[in-house]
Amino acid sequence: MKIALLGYGKMGKEIENHAKKRNHEISFILDKKFEDGKINNSDVAINFSIPEAAVSNIKLALERNIPVVSGTTGWLNDYDSIISFCQKKKGAFLYAPNFSIGVNLFFKINQYLAKLMKPYENQYTTYLKEIHHTNKLDAPSGTAITLAEEILKYYDYKDWSLQKKDDTSLHISSVRKDEIPGTHKVSYFSDIDEISIKHKAFNRDGFAFGAVIAAEWILNKKGVFSMKDVLNIT
Repeated sequence: MKIALLGYGKMGKEIENHAKKRNHEISFILDKKFEDGKINNSDVAINFSIPEAAVSNIKLALERNIPVVSGTTGWLNDYDSIISFCQKKKGAFLYAPNFSIGVNLFFKINQYLAKLMKPYENQYTTYLKEIHHTNKLDAPSGTAITLAEEILKYYDYKDWSLQKKDDTSLHISSVRKDEIPGTHKVSYFSDIDEISIKHKAFNRDGFAFGAVIAAEWILNKKGVFSMKDVLNIT
C-alpha cells in the first residue's frame, strides 16, 4: 500500500516507521514548506497536520479520490463541511480523535460507566482531566472532548467547560507538561467515595500503529467512518 503522509511532525514520523514495518511505502510527504513525492501515486492518505492545515490537506486527497484517515484535532468546526465534501466526491473519510486501540476501548468503558452512573447523578460530581506534552496546540484534547460528549448524552450538563463555572457545566482540566504523550481520567466524586477510570499512554506507538491499521481498513471503501468501524466496537 502506498501512503501519503499529510503532516510530518513527530506523529508523521512515527506513522512512517510503523507503515514501513508493515511493508507499506510512503509515496508522498507534505509538511509546512516541505513536499516530497507525488500524491497521485498514493492509495491512502494519513493526515496528522497542524489544525490550520487539516481542511486543505483532507480536501487535497479527497479531490483525487484518495481515502483519508485523519487524527488532527482542533479543526472540528469544519467537520460537517468535510463530511459533505467527502459525500459529494463519493470518497472515504475516517476521523478519530485518538487512534490508540486502548483509548477506543476506553471510550466504550466511559460510555458504559456514564450510563451506570446516571441514576446517581445527584450524588456524584463528574470531572475530567487530561495531561499532554507542551507542544500540543489544542486544549482540551480531542480525546477529552469525545469522552465529555459521551457523558453529556446521559447527564443533564448543558455543556463542557475548561473553567469550573457552575454545576450546569462538565469541567475538563487540561494540563500541558513536558513530553507526556497523553493521560485521560474520568472521575465521579461524592462525599463518601470516588470512582475513576484512566487511560495513560506511555509513548506514541499506539497512536501511530492504530492510524496505519485504520488506513489498511479504509482502503477500497466509500463513506464516513470512525475507529468503532475499524475495531467493530458496537
